[in-house]
Amino acid sequence: MPSAPHDPVPAAEVARHGSGAQELIGYRLDLSGADGAGRVVLDIEPRHLNRNGTLHGGIVAMMLDVASGFAVARSAPTPGLGSTATVSLSTHYVAPARSGRVVATGRVTGGGRTIAYTQAELHDAEGALCASAAGVFRRILPKGRP
Repeated sequence: MPSAPHDPVPAAEVARHGSGAQELIGYRLDLSGADGAGRVVLDIEPRHLNRNGTLHGGIVAMMLDVASGFAVARSAPTPGLGSTATVSLSTHYVAPARSGRVVATGRVTGGGRTIAYTQAELHDAEGALCASAAGVFRRILPKGRP
């Protein structure tokens, strides 16, 4: 069973954990919830669409992956954000998103000291399910820690 989340992660720490991919795509992290979930928010722009005019599946998968990874990081046994690596992510596309805001929410569902299991969902602004994912993540423990 995952450990309870710590106090909400300060905004400065969230900003420090940004990435080049985040900057390129333009999503925002929301780690403020007391539920321990990782949330990724994206306001869809034309640059995010595929040739069918829907949110590109690669961006959907990225959002589910990031939301899950940050949920795992938040569940680290010590305060702050730990590092994680995706072992596997199985993504299921349910319905397209074309415009507006989408939110991916990842939650830890189980695991142990180094491996965590996750579930994630991406919903559109109306709350409709667009995609879901099941993931396995590895916690990257600090050196010298058993």
